[in-house]
Parts: sequence; C-alpha cells; structure tokens
Amino acid sequence: MFSLKLDKGGKRFQHEWVFRNLSLDLKAGTKLAVTGGNGSGKSTLIKCLAGQMPFTEGKIQFFNDKAEIPDSDYYKQLVISAPYLELPEEFSLREFLHFHFKFKKISGGLTLNELAKTLYLEHALNKPISYFSSGMKQRLKLGICFFSQANLVLLDEPTSNLDSQGIAWYRDLVQLEGQDKCLIIASNDPREYDFCRLTVKMENFKKKISL
Repeated sequence: MFSLKLDKGGKRFQHEWVFRNLSLDLKAGTKLAVTGGNGSGKSTLIKCLAGQMPFTEGKIQFFNDKAEIPDSDYYKQLVISAPYLELPEEFSLREFLHFHFKFKKISGGLTLNELAKTLYLEHALNKPISYFSSGMKQRLKLGICFFSQANLVLLDEPTSNLDSQGIAWYRDLVQLEGQDKCLIIASNDPREYDFCRLTVKMENFKKKISL
C-alpha cells in the first residue's frame, strides 16, 4: 500500500516562512483538505509535494508496502491539477491523451475514446486544445488525474471554471475513481473538499520570521 510521510516540512522565500513544522502521515484512500486564505501557502505546499519546488526544511518520503520509493521515482506516483499548470494547446485532444499516457498507464481498462466520453469531450477528440473552453480544459485536467494509474492525486482549486453540472461531475469522479488514491485538495470552497476526513489549516503553520 502506498503511503506518504512529511516530517516537519517548511518553505521559505527569502526571509519569510510560508509554512513551517508541517507533518503528514497519509495512506492510500486518505482524503486531505488543505485550507487557508489567499497567500496562506496552499499552492506552495501542493507544489512542494509534487516536487515542483523543494522544501526548505523537513523530509518527505514515499513508501510502497513500507519499502521506501527513491525520490527519483516520485513522479511516477503522482498526478497534479492546478490553475497555474498549462495544457499543450497546440495538441489535439487525441494527441495529448496519446502523449500523456506514454508516461502514465490509463486506469480502468478504458480506451482513449471511452475516456473522452467520460470527460464529455468525445466531440472534441480532433480539436486543438487551444479551442477548448475553460471548463473543457478543467475537465481534461481532472480526467487525466483520476484516470491515470497514480497513487497520489494533488488538486489545487479543482472546480475552478466548472459550472454546477461540472462540480457534480467532479464529486462523482472523486467517489467513483478516487477511493483507493491518496487525495490532497487545496481549496477554500467546501464543495471541493467537504468529503475529506482530514484537514490542514495553513494558517496554523504560517509564521513570518525575519532572519
């Protein structure tokens, strides 16, 4: 079983600590909400967990059946959806799905056509992503997270650009495809995380310290 451990993680930019002394011990099937006001460090924590930026202090470890996974293989364990991550807009949907699933295996035995239908994008398989609406792009981001064989799913504002139907679709996706995954959701919208049993409030770990 997959597990993640963060021991006293902290991130500092210049002389300001965004967060400090944050520890996590999570297993497959865990759903964690990361909450806090703007500037509290939610997105920064997600980026650090994804390996997009290093922690300033602390230690993060991934395990599979209690055997530690080398940090060079962390990327194989995770997927991420966030507003600041761009899709390759010159690709068609079909080209992008072929490209993505060269690096991650598709889950559920789906074909690409079946996946596109699940994302309500079957009509757009040959359309360049640059022509997608913001809602279509968000469904695509979420879809490749939930339908990739990855143990850790990191979601930053997962329903941004989704209407009420899209939000309901996202919540169904969590229930149907997210049960066995370790799910971490950074959000201020309870509709995105009210099913989470664990919560980290970033204000509890935010300290401004001048060195």
